[in-house]
Amino acid sequence: MAPSQWIEIRPEGLYCVPAHVYVDPTRTVDAAIVTHGHADHARSGHGRVLATAETLAIMHCRYGAAFTQERVPLALGASIELGEVQVTLYPAGHVLGSAQVLFEYQGTRLVVSGDYARQPNPTCQPFEVIPCDVFVTEATFALPVFRHPPIQLEIAKLMQSLEVFPDACHLVGAYALGKAQRVMAEIRAAGYDRPFYLHGALVKLCELYQQWGIDVGEWIPVSDVDKKSLGGEVVLCPPGALADRWSRGLPSVIPCMASGWMQIRARAKQRRVELPMVISDHADWDDLLATIQAVEAREIWITHGQEAALMHAASSLGLTAKPLHLVGFEEEGE
Repeated sequence: MAPSQWIEIRPEGLYCVPAHVYVDPTRTVDAAIVTHGHADHARSGHGRVLATAETLAIMHCRYGAAFTQERVPLALGASIELGEVQVTLYPAGHVLGSAQVLFEYQGTRLVVSGDYARQPNPTCQPFEVIPCDVFVTEATFALPVFRHPPIQLEIAKLMQSLEVFPDACHLVGAYALGKAQRVMAEIRAAGYDRPFYLHGALVKLCELYQQWGIDVGEWIPVSDVDKKSLGGEVVLCPPGALADRWSRGLPSVIPCMASGWMQIRARAKQRRVELPMVISDHADWDDLLATIQAVEAREIWITHGQEAALMHAASSLGLTAKPLHLVGFEEEGE
């Protein structure tokens, strides 16, 4: 049976009919597989949620203990039978606990990637190529303009600025889940040994990462210190806090932001970012093309992002491609 006969696009999202389960549904459903903890993929209120233990912990942290009626943890590499369908989770390389979903049904293998990245990330397991017949891929940065530089080069910009402006507060905007912890880990790898100072919105998730063995060194909530004392320090906050009232008490601020969107100068200017760092937890154009070839799938289904560009590129490579026109999935900005 062709996958198009047992995978449906419904208002709630991508639905596997024989398994009676949705993947990352955008509306409340009875049973959901959640690929990772970002709010555009992990919604509260589902009757039953199957995910990695890390993703379940993140959902608990963000939504409270009652985010679902039943939790079904599944380790990466482990399988479970849902009806006549075998479901296995594999690393996606996006954030802590992020997973791809492999459905095996009547001799056909279909992989739903969720959000994924191919660059090394010290805060989560690396992406694993899973051969399949159909690959359902994201396309967040699926335009040739998006070619992410090595993260070490972007971190070096910050390290150089710390040397040139030793009395300035470097305020780094980073998403609370995944990006903030990755940036902190990479700054440590570059030799930075001073404490980080965190906006309150980052504290709970940084504590959770620590509980799962992700060590980013010493950090201190900004609320525990006098803001005026933070000249020369690195402070992390959600992107939305870069220019709001919270940041005004910091001394000699240099606004920085870590995001794949910083490759677009207009985005940096709009945010009033002085030090843009092109750091993304999504696959860029080259990695998307490399991945759709590496999985050796006959068909490429594109869930969200720049669908038209990736569909054209896949077709040029001799692959059958189609957009699924799913809505509600954007790179999470908090």
